[in-house]
Amino acid sequence: MLRRLIEEFGIFLVPFALFCAYLLVTGRNPLRRAHWDGQSLRLGLAGLALVIASLVYTGLFSERSSGGYVPAHMENGRLVPGQFR
Repeated sequence: MLRRLIEEFGIFLVPFALFCAYLLVTGRNPLRRAHWDGQSLRLGLAGLALVIASLVYTGLFSERSSGGYVPAHMENGRLVPGQFR
């Protein structure tokens, strides 16, 4: 679960990284707040749109298991981990 949260946070930061690269290419200092003030709302909305799009994509095209889940159980004195069948 934590891995998925970190991935989504990384996707959210993509527009900010691209804007920072744009500032560097155009010769502006990306550490000056004046360059970010007018763009922060747009960048935040773009990041949010990317996160929502990635969640929708994952929900539509992720691999699904057709069988049911068999919980962990004991067989012949050994613990058999849970699995999908």
